[in-house]
Amino acid sequence: MNNTFKPYVTPVVLQNHLHLGGKNAKGDSLAVNSLYLERQGRPWIGIMGEFHYFRYAREDWEKELLKMKAGGIELVATYVPWLCHEEEEGVFDFEGQNDLRAFVTLIGELGMEAAVRIGPWVHGELRNGGFPDWLLKKPFSLRNGNPEFMREVESWYRIVAKQLDGLYFKDCGPILAIQLENEMPDDAEYLEKLKELAIKCGMEVPLYTVTGWNSTGGAKIPVDEVLPLFGGYCGAPWEQSTEELPPSTHYFFTGIRNDSSIGKDLQQMKAADGWQLPYERYPFADCELGGGLQNTWHRRYQVQGMDIYAMALCGLGEGVNLLGYYMYHGGTNRMGKLSSFQESRATGYPNDCPVLSYDFQAPLSEYGEVREQYRLLNLLHLFLKDYGECFAKMTYVPAGVSPGLMDTEKLRCALRTDGTGGFVFVNHYQRRTRLKDVEQAVFEVESRNENGTCETICFPALDICGEVSFFLPYKMDLAGAELTWATAQPLCREGNTFFFLEIPGMEPVYCLDGEEFPVKTGREAFRIPEKKISIVTLNLSDARFLRRLDGKLYLGEGCDLYLEDGTLRSVEAREQKAFVWENGAFQPCPVQAEETGCEEAPCLTAETGDVSCRSNGSVCMLTKLSDSPFTLTGPGLEEVLLSGPGPLDWYRLTVPDPYGFVSLELPCDIMQLYTDGTLTADDFYHGVPWRLPKKLLFGKECYVVTTTTEQNIYRERPFYR
Repeated sequence: MNNTFKPYVTPVVLQNHLHLGGKNAKGDSLAVNSLYLERQGRPWIGIMGEFHYFRYAREDWEKELLKMKAGGIELVATYVPWLCHEEEEGVFDFEGQNDLRAFVTLIGELGMEAAVRIGPWVHGELRNGGFPDWLLKKPFSLRNGNPEFMREVESWYRIVAKQLDGLYFKDCGPILAIQLENEMPDDAEYLEKLKELAIKCGMEVPLYTVTGWNSTGGAKIPVDEVLPLFGGYCGAPWEQSTEELPPSTHYFFTGIRNDSSIGKDLQQMKAADGWQLPYERYPFADCELGGGLQNTWHRRYQVQGMDIYAMALCGLGEGVNLLGYYMYHGGTNRMGKLSSFQESRATGYPNDCPVLSYDFQAPLSEYGEVREQYRLLNLLHLFLKDYGECFAKMTYVPAGVSPGLMDTEKLRCALRTDGTGGFVFVNHYQRRTRLKDVEQAVFEVESRNENGTCETICFPALDICGEVSFFLPYKMDLAGAELTWATAQPLCREGNTFFFLEIPGMEPVYCLDGEEFPVKTGREAFRIPEKKISIVTLNLSDARFLRRLDGKLYLGEGCDLYLEDGTLRSVEAREQKAFVWENGAFQPCPVQAEETGCEEAPCLTAETGDVSCRSNGSVCMLTKLSDSPFTLTGPGLEEVLLSGPGPLDWYRLTVPDPYGFVSLELPCDIMQLYTDGTLTADDFYHGVPWRLPKKLLFGKECYVVTTTTEQNIYRERPFYR
């Protein structure tokens, strides 16, 4: 089956038309044209991940940020929720894990940058979308440019600006971007006033961003004043239906930026004046490519690593030039002084969320565990770090024939090219859908030579089977040698050694200047002396643990590595092996395991009453109780028993040490953990064990309570292909 592509059209790149960008005293600069962002005058693809300081223990910020950095994140995004900092009017809290300044300062000290989402409304599954209750009682409307509301916003902005003083890019600090409001689809004048107000309060940065989605033609924004950012999720927990939804469009190559389903629960359905966002004036940038999904009470999901990786790969194929994940790291809400902080129907929102848990099934969990999408996404991040400068200038070219959204047989493919060279993108994965295997697929691409003539490059016939998502290079420069094509995915480079990923089920072959070289998969370099280059082809099992840390390339032996104060560490607790690339080979190097790391957890069930499981030679115990040990009281109680006043099941939980995790398999509706009488953790049961770090439990009186009444909810079942 031959697969061809539509003709490449040289893009018209607009320059100096956006009122964005800037320089600082160190000589660093950032600029934005209509196709890509530039750092120091060179094309740049940023990799951004959301992590909420106010939802994480301050003493763990550094370790978790270092894990994000090891996963390829260089730009840390966070909301700044008004509710969490001024729950009571005039009483501000920027202490402890609310210390915004300390968090942003730490980001800079770790060699990362920050994107601060200052609101005033942020959503983030927070109570009132992040507005304090007292603000809702004011005698004026909110989220528009009326003078009374803008006076309140100015007071809030000045407080935030004071916290961030001296940390902006212009001060040689880490704050590169500020997002104004969130999910504001239809008020460009209001957004422009917010930008003016932010600058007036001293929050001057190169990038002012807004969310660009709307249900029709994209959000109404102040044209050329802000950069619209987009996103997409592998599911829709905000949908009010409790049935299985149609397949997501994010596993197709469409080139469409606006996802009209994000925030659908809060948006109007149609722009009355026919507004259309002028996409051609802006690079394609994301801020909410879903790193996972937040479960709501009525819709519960089980996210797999490929759900996220395939979606991100499709985005890159479609032209994304800023990758931004929401969430990249999960977290836990605090209880407020007056109420809980989470979104609920009790506060007028269409969804009920857990009172505390904001795990989001993210690449890094709310307790710092690594999920599979963390490893898979890093395959893309490694590539963008080393090849992003060339890749940013390439544009999306659709296939000659594109499959329909319910088609499970036609191959899904696209090009990202500059007309001469580029990459063939293929996605053979659809969440919760089986795609038909494609045999003997041939890709034909047109390449323009230096003299202006074109040639057709033909890849060998490939069988594309199973759940795979990948891209293949053509006309790629390898230190002066021309890689005409390859049946392996580029990862990164070290000098004249080039690292590639073996696509599962596909033989890695490299055509260099017309000569084919089958290369054996493994950790050793295949040297091509006449080309003065070497190629290393890693299988997926190894490549998942390949990390770029402070400029060096490391490989974990089945473990996730990061650097802390110059010490190589693994997230996992057991003894590990690691290697560093030196002198043309992977050399063994020391690695230190985390004392309280994420080793395999014992799984406790309640089917037979008292159940124990041995962990590291010690016994964890879950004991079902006949009576409740105490009465539930306190803020947020109305949101605890969302399924109604059905019977409660109580368990006593004991652990012998603070190391690692314990898993609870308790099929139920809602589950909560109380330690010494305080609500400490919760979740909605969604078909997988509930994992808890034992350091939360050790030395405390711990009780788990579950509700058993279920009403009309959607709970995802395992999908067998």
